[in-house]
Amino acid sequence: MTVPRKLEEILEHADELTKRFEELEPDPNQMKDATTLRAVIRAVEARADAERSLAEAVAAARADGFAWSAIGIFLGTSGEAARQRCGRR
Repeated sequence: MTVPRKLEEILEHADELTKRFEELEPDPNQMKDATTLRAVIRAVEARADAERSLAEAVAAARADGFAWSAIGIFLGTSGEAARQRCGRR
């Protein structure tokens, strides 16, 4: 499995993991404390929420006329990389 990089991949990954966790039927003989696994679930959900917020913020910045190069500075990328990651879908 590759690490998701684009917003769509991150959201699809979060949805897929949520579905897997909801459908999981653990073997009672192999039960473990799931505290750390729940932390993974929360982190995946938080990442998806953060990516949605970022996409909305970038869309608002673009609507206000900010250039991709300016947005890229705050994303730590070039303007072109920012456009590829957050541009219209």
